[in-house]
Amino acid sequence: MIKVAVNGAGGRIISKIVKTLLKTEDMEVVAAIGRENTPHEGKDIGEMVGVGKIGVLVTGAQMLSEVLNEKKIDVMIDFTSAQTAVEAIQTAAECGVNVVVGTTGFSEAQMDEIKRSIKENRVKAVISPNMAVGMNVFFKIIRDLAQILNDWDVEIIEAHHKHKTDAPSGTALEAYHIIANELGVGRDESLVCGRQGMVGARSPGEIGVHAVRGGDIVGDHTVLFAGEGERLEVIHRAGTRQAFVTGVIKAVQYVMESPEGTKGKITTMEDVLSLK
Repeated sequence: MIKVAVNGAGGRIISKIVKTLLKTEDMEVVAAIGRENTPHEGKDIGEMVGVGKIGVLVTGAQMLSEVLNEKKIDVMIDFTSAQTAVEAIQTAAECGVNVVVGTTGFSEAQMDEIKRSIKENRVKAVISPNMAVGMNVFFKIIRDLAQILNDWDVEIIEAHHKHKTDAPSGTALEAYHIIANELGVGRDESLVCGRQGMVGARSPGEIGVHAVRGGDIVGDHTVLFAGEGERLEVIHRAGTRQAFVTGVIKAVQYVMESPEGTKGKITTMEDVLSLK
């Protein structure tokens, strides 16, 4: 039985993850972590997600290392904020706990910190800006198209609910990085986040990324390849957050079953789904 800790108790995606884990035969939720001094401390995570008591009480982030060691956790799932996740991943790694991370918005410096912790403590990690299976197939498709349509203009449009705090989304930025890498254009020079005013004609190699916020949109992403006289669009729409949860469960299984060679390395959903 895989012992799982969820970090981000109280969040919508974690609630769905807990419900799904409770239905998964070879996994069990043994710890739930909220933010430091969370008002949910001491509450049963089962009651919080609407399934009744399961005997797992929420603890604050200040007790993370104690909980991970005491409960002998195999995998910690993290859906929090960038800074919170960095600290949690470092703590988990130091405790010898593998991680599955769906948190987005990491800076380059924060990713360097995460990589160092994973490598030094030789734990396994799956970190991906989007855990949905279909979204990761989408990534593969746009990579292939960028190679073929390398002289076409590319624009990325993402839409999310009105409560999302970061923009562009981590998924849109991942799409941008994939395309920029395939086109061989500099990341800093090619990224254009929205346009306003007299910006002039579109420059060669420019990749536009545009964010839409409103209502309860779970997550829509479009990559538009525009050529002379024709265009091609690749679209992924997440109807519910369960799409992400399905991928998380696959990532947990992968972390536990992957070979020793993945210790100390960060893998992605492409590895989980054998898309590379």
